[in-house]
This record gives sequence, structure tokens and C-alpha cells, in this order.
Amino acid sequence: MLLRSIRTVEQNLRRLSASSFSAYLTSPSSVRRVSATESAFSSPISRFCYSVCVFPRNENRYTTTSLPVSSRWISIRNMSRRRKVGKRLPAADAAYSSAVDLALDSVVKIFTVSTSPSYFLPWQNKSQRESMGSGFVISGRRIITNAHVVADYSFVLVRKHGSPIKYRAKVQAVGHECDLAILEIDSEVFWEGMNPLELGDIPLLQGEVFVVGYPQGGDNISVTKGVVSRVELTQYVHGATQLMAIQIDAAINPGNSGGPAIMGNKVAGVAFQNLSGSENIGYIIPTPVIKHFITGVEEWSKYVGFCSLGVSCQSMENVQIRNTFQMSSEMTGVLVSKLNPLSDAHRILKKDDVILAFDGAPIANEGTVHFRKKERINFDHLVSMKKPDETALVKVLREGKEHEFRITLKPLQPLVPVHQFDQLPSYYIFAGFVFVRLTQPYLHEYGEDWYNISPRRLCERALRDLPKKPGQELVIISQVLMDDINTGYERLAELQVEKVNGVEVDNLRHLCQLIENCNTENLRIDLDEGRVLALHYHSARVATSLILKRHRIASAMSSDLLMEQNPVTELASCSTAV
Repeated sequence: MLLRSIRTVEQNLRRLSASSFSAYLTSPSSVRRVSATESAFSSPISRFCYSVCVFPRNENRYTTTSLPVSSRWISIRNMSRRRKVGKRLPAADAAYSSAVDLALDSVVKIFTVSTSPSYFLPWQNKSQRESMGSGFVISGRRIITNAHVVADYSFVLVRKHGSPIKYRAKVQAVGHECDLAILEIDSEVFWEGMNPLELGDIPLLQGEVFVVGYPQGGDNISVTKGVVSRVELTQYVHGATQLMAIQIDAAINPGNSGGPAIMGNKVAGVAFQNLSGSENIGYIIPTPVIKHFITGVEEWSKYVGFCSLGVSCQSMENVQIRNTFQMSSEMTGVLVSKLNPLSDAHRILKKDDVILAFDGAPIANEGTVHFRKKERINFDHLVSMKKPDETALVKVLREGKEHEFRITLKPLQPLVPVHQFDQLPSYYIFAGFVFVRLTQPYLHEYGEDWYNISPRRLCERALRDLPKKPGQELVIISQVLMDDINTGYERLAELQVEKVNGVEVDNLRHLCQLIENCNTENLRIDLDEGRVLALHYHSARVATSLILKRHRIASAMSSDLLMEQNPVTELASCSTAV
């Protein structure tokens, strides 16, 4: 009976249509389904799941794994049979075969050991963790992958297809805004037989791409076919920025990150994220963003970021608002509502200006410009593709008159950093008060629902406030390490520091200098909400050393602040930390 059941299952599986298999495409749920089947039928049924393990191109072998695949993989299995009898391959099968051939000598698996800092206890790290991702070789003996694959890395290894050996990799550059990174490997043995992939163009809608990588559920290379659904500006989850992205209907699972999406014989993008709660909706980073990242690293020898115009705009789709700002019926544009004080636009543009065109491209009332054929894209894309210190011609309507201005573009840093990867958080401890700069990663320590749980005032400032001068930071008291010196002040945590002895605090470094160089008997620190800290300076310094010893904290300040102090102050700080 068992043998008959197995044969029946085999016949039913062979009759399944392509749509039946598409629901099982490398999703987390598919792993559970297969596991349940295997537990019922033991090992014989696994050979009918038709998962592909691609071996070197000279070996035309297919083996089974615990992951079922799409019907495209089944057709390739049949394609290998047709190849033997000399029949011509269909175009779709030929494209898949080309993608597989390119992937074998280019796509690699990346193993990362990373350690993230604790923002509530900035003098120590969290537990070490391991993760895996994908990458591919480009010209110049470099490997492209996602920034989130190597974020907060301490050790990175790379393994090429068909090899059991892992090679040590160095991270040359990381762009967290665009979620891209470049790796280098010194070993000559690794590069033997490796072929770089060439970057192509943005695929057209409904164009077929093949996502190659090492997703969860198996150890071997995986190829998934997808169709381009849309091209538009999208929120990059890792970098929290708006850049162009391509949406495809292929599943992009953990482990796929950093792998190429191949169209024809070139790379159309890099897989990097999916839409949570939806099936088979993935996103790839398009080649204009990749090329901008690579070019910036080549020219500046480091990642320099993406430019910003430094303006917040309002759409002008309502006819009444257009009439109010004296726009003719032929005019379209967006209204300037807010300007970043650190941008060049702040010097030239004014609130209530109407931006009509950017570099000669007319801006529609909803803020888009012509992209290609009948497609449109937000004009922010044109801004982001500019190089740092490059100028743009901006056409503006001001009080009914048209003007043209040359505005210099550059990357702009927010008042509260959105991310802080690959670096330790800065801190300064005095009299048990732990001073830190406010960052969004600090707020994220409150948990997934940080927006509702974290202090409301700090959250609002992190998301809305703009810097008024270069180097400005919001400095807060993150916690109070209790001691006799600070008794009664324990409820002043999570408040912003405004002044030290009457001097406004620009940033954490400035606060450290003001306290370390204090020459008065008493120290006054003004906080948010009108609160005040008053300390006897000499007693506070003595108490600091005792508090550090009690909590086993090596230094009263982070290493970046310690190195920037003058030798006298540095020596005093070191002795304080004993």
C-alpha cells in the first residue's frame, strides 16, 4: 500500500500545473509544508520535489533538497533532456539557462559575524550574531552585496559556488542609505575561474528577471524568475531613505539579499527587501543607484552619500492654490514649504516659492517628472543622482515672476541620525549622569513599537526638527547611575541638555569640553522643560571615579571623545576611569 501511495503521489505531482508550484516558491511556509510531507512519506517522496542544486556548468546534475520550486525549474529539467536530442530551446528557457551560467562563476555566499552596540549601555556590546547573504563579482576584483548583510560586522567570509572553502573578506565601502557594500578578497585562489558581471539598464515593465542567491531553506544556489511590476521611489528599510527601486513578483527571502537580478546577460539590480505580509513581492536596487554608489567610492575613495536639495514640498493639484500663487494654466510645479538651514537652497530659495522645473525637466503638480515612455517618477530621483557639490538649474515662480537659480547640491545630515551602523555610540559620564547624543537607533531600543513607547518629546524632535548649524546634535541624559551625589535627580533622565554654566550646548563633544574644562566651584546644567542640575564640581569628579568602578565601566567617555581631548584632559579622564 505504501508503494502504491508513493506512485500515486508521483503521478499527481507530474500533473500539477505551473500555477500550482508557484505557491511553493522558496517561502518560509513552503519549508514547513515539505517537512510535513517528508515526515509522512520518509525519503522516497523527496525526489519528486524537483528542487534544483546547480553544479558547475560542465556537470549537468540536478539533486533534491527540502525546498520545492516553481514550474520553471521543472521545465529546465525537461530542457536538459531536449538539449541532448539537439532541439532548439524556447526563448524563456534560453534566458534561464543564460542566467544560471552567469551565476555559477559570479554569485557568492557571504557569512557575517556581527556585533551591535547597546545604546542604553553604550560602553558595551550586545551578543554576537551570525547571518548569511549573497553577493556577486563585478570588475576590479570586487564583490557587491547589501549593506545590511555586513552591517556592524566583525568578521566576514565568502564562499564561491562549488567550493567548500570560505575566504576572508574585507569591507571596502558601505553605503547604508542605498543598502550597498563593496567587499574585497586578497586570496588569488579565490579569483580563479570567477567572472565579473556587467551592470545593465533599468528593465521595462513586464520584463523578466532572474534573482540568484542563497535564500533560507538550503545551502546551494537558487534561481527564481520574476516579472517587473513597477519602477518608482521606494522606502529603503535599512537606510530609511527614498530612492529608486524596482518591484518584482519574485520571492526575495532572507539570504537572497545582495544577490543579482539578471536580465539577459547583465545585472538589472540587487535584491534587498520584500513587502512584509505579501506573497512574492520583492524589491531590487536598480543599476543607476548601484552605479552612483560605485562611482562615488571610486572618485572619493569612500562612500559620500546621496545628494539632497534640502527642501520640503507640497503638491499643487488643487486649482485654487495654483491661482493663489499666480500660476498660469500652463504652469505646473510644487510649493516650497520648508527649507533645511544647512542647504544651499536655504540661501537662494524662499518659503512659498513654486519649483517649476529641475535641470530643464518640468515638474508636475504632484511632484513627478517624465521618466520613460508613459512612466513618471518623483523629481527627487533627479536630485539623488547628482554628485556632491554638483549644481542644478532650478526654475522657480516667485510672486508671479519666473526665476532661474543655480543651486549646489550635497548630502545633508539630519539633526538626529537615522542610523549609526559600524560605529560605537558616543557617551560621556559625569557624576553618574550618562550623556549621549540622541539617535533613532537609541529610540529603537524601546522595542518594535518604539514610536509609541519612547519619550514623545524626543521622538517628535527626532522625526521633525532640522539642524540650525553644522555639527549640531541633541544631547540627552539617557540614565542616572545612582549615587549620593545625584540623589533626587534620578527622574531627570531622558531630558535634553540645553546649557552648561549658561553656555548653549552644540553637541556631545562640546558638552564634554564644557564640563571637563569647568573652572567654577559649582556646575549648573540646564535641561529641557526648565529643569536644572546643580553639582559641586570637585565632589562630582570624585564621585565619578567611584561610580565607574562600582559599575565596572572602563572609561568616563567613549573612545572618540577621549582621543579628541587635549593631552592634559585626556590624562585626567583616564585617571578618572580607574
